[in-house]
Amino acid sequence: MEFDQSEENQEVTVSKFESMLKTNSVYFFDSNEFENIIHYYLESGKIALAKKAIKLGLSQHPSSLNLKLFQVEILIFENKFNEADRMLSPLFEIEPNNEELYIQKANIFSKKNLHQKAIEVFKSAINISNECSDLYSLIGMEYLFLDQFQEAKLNFIKCIELDVEDYSALYNIVYCFDFLDDSKGAIEYLNNYTDKNPYCEVAWHQLGKQYKENKELEKAITAFDFAIISDDTFIGAYLEKAKVLENLNRFEEAIENYKITLAIEGSNPFALIKIGYCFERLGDKELALQHYYLAVEEDPALDKGWIRITKFFNSKKDYLKALFYMNKAINIDSENASYWRLYSTINERLDRLEEAERGYKRTLELGDSELNTWLSRGDVLIKLGEEEAAKFNFVQALEYHPKSEELEFRLSGLCLKLNNTEAGYAHLLTALHINSDHVFILEELFPEVYNRKAVLQLIENFKNTYK
Repeated sequence: MEFDQSEENQEVTVSKFESMLKTNSVYFFDSNEFENIIHYYLESGKIALAKKAIKLGLSQHPSSLNLKLFQVEILIFENKFNEADRMLSPLFEIEPNNEELYIQKANIFSKKNLHQKAIEVFKSAINISNECSDLYSLIGMEYLFLDQFQEAKLNFIKCIELDVEDYSALYNIVYCFDFLDDSKGAIEYLNNYTDKNPYCEVAWHQLGKQYKENKELEKAITAFDFAIISDDTFIGAYLEKAKVLENLNRFEEAIENYKITLAIEGSNPFALIKIGYCFERLGDKELALQHYYLAVEEDPALDKGWIRITKFFNSKKDYLKALFYMNKAINIDSENASYWRLYSTINERLDRLEEAERGYKRTLELGDSELNTWLSRGDVLIKLGEEEAAKFNFVQALEYHPKSEELEFRLSGLCLKLNNTEAGYAHLLTALHINSDHVFILEELFPEVYNRKAVLQLIENFKNTYK
């Protein structure tokens, strides 16, 4: 790597400083050299060496304000706020118009979660600053900490007014619009911005995403096209455009855009999966599978790739292969409830009921409280002859789905089969009150219970009473 003169000087100065530390010699550095050394160590995350440089620097230049400010910065970093504040206070008397003093003072308030006080200090700094853009950005961030998104947005807008290419502020403005649920406002602002800065790929990209969110898909495509015109290597614009084309069922065009990202980046497993999905939608199953395999070849830890392959073989009813790839996805992300649900479904189709039940149980443990998951687990337990466990499963499910006739009919059948007659009839009546047309559930799952005279009579009496 080639260095410019200042970088070379910094390297030489740092090397000289480290040589001094190793030999216990004492070399003289001017205050600017110490500042460069400290800045280098802070940028490199070498805090201990930065502190040594500050200590030696102040011993040689005890009146250097900038070295003292570095010391304040370190104290703030170490959460020694009171000590930092004590050191900072007398510096205001020396240079009351030094903007950096105000910034560090505000940082102390911010770190102590006194964000309103930090804002007041930043505003004071604006009165003495020749360059206010960064200060407005800092004020905007403090308002974000306070969840005052309207005020934050206004300050980030001031940043843009002073520096039209402050893209960090632009992202924050869109973030505020999103939190304020004001997509139309974001679109209006971004359109005005692109009038002033027509070749800003970031603005066009964000505008496209807003149009996409508003379901204005053709406008979204146009915005992404302008982002691409502004920067024809902007991968994010190609990806977003391809997603919109997918939504419009224009899969060939979507594939073209995903392929462009591969040409630019060389490797993009996400794009390969999306290409595979588009081919699948076009009915070309083999090309789809090829791209899914390419995706996991490039990134073996890409669980979504293994899931696509799993679903491919599952749709072809090749359940053994589907299970093989399903296990790969679960090994990567064992906390994904949807993966365990699919795992259970495949095992159930393979008649591996113990594994299916284990999977449904894990799905529920991971927070999936869908009715179908409870029903599937309970029905598998019934097939396994685990009737008490099945009953307990359905009782738990009622806490989440208290008005489900599907649960009530199953509990009725189980209770009556387990000779808990009173509870069985109570659940049956509850189920009939919810939806008597679904009594076939009891008939299909528990035919021996359904055909009991007393049960048939209760159902008949209910229908006659409530017909």
